[in-house]
Amino acid sequence: MVFEVCANSVESCLAAQGGGAQRVELCAGISEGGTTPSYGEVLTARELLDIKLHIIIRPRGGDFLYSETEIRIMERDIHWAREAGVDGVVFGCLTREGNIDIPLTNRLMQASKGLSVTFHRAFDQCREPFQALEQLIDLGCNRILTSGQQPTAEQGIPLLKQLIDRAGDRTIILPGSGINETNIKRIAQETGATEFHFSAREAVKSEMEYYNPNIYMGTSSYDEYTRNVTTAQRVRQTIVTLL
Repeated sequence: MVFEVCANSVESCLAAQGGGAQRVELCAGISEGGTTPSYGEVLTARELLDIKLHIIIRPRGGDFLYSETEIRIMERDIHWAREAGVDGVVFGCLTREGNIDIPLTNRLMQASKGLSVTFHRAFDQCREPFQALEQLIDLGCNRILTSGQQPTAEQGIPLLKQLIDRAGDRTIILPGSGINETNIKRIAQETGATEFHFSAREAVKSEMEYYNPNIYMGTSSYDEYTRNVTTAQRVRQTIVTLL
């Protein structure tokens, strides 16, 4: 079994490693579904981690239809990620019709040569998942992160099982979204998955003693004095539940 933790900081990366994960996917902008982390954060994570480090290559939140300018950004981010010593990259590109953007995905695959490649949950926005599966296998993607086109992987068990059965040993189907210590065993048993993606986060209050309650750096609906971070204990609990 391989356990990948979706980490939102170097702190979360280290907690994932301490809890027994073999790989992290480092992301910024978790509230947007994950965006490319900073160069400084990637370098620091690489210096401190002994486990595999993958980073998401996503220049913005929102859809997965990218402009030429955004594509150039993604290619350059892949280039510096390799220089920083990451083990893999995570990206996903679609056409306006909701299909895999084959030319663009191939372009990014070429930029990623030598790195492990995960096609992320853009897959869950595809119109034809089985067609998309075959296309991504042909393109050489090492794994596909998916919730089975449902809000959570537990809800997506039926499609996840079909995808895993069809993929065989040609690529890895990586279930993700809402996986935790209460459901990972069921997901494993009913799908046959051997790799799992989860965050194992807990809310941590800020240590600030003073703050101005009338000022927000973002939106007032977001508690800026509480952070959600991965904890080694939750990572360990999730892994032990399955093993």
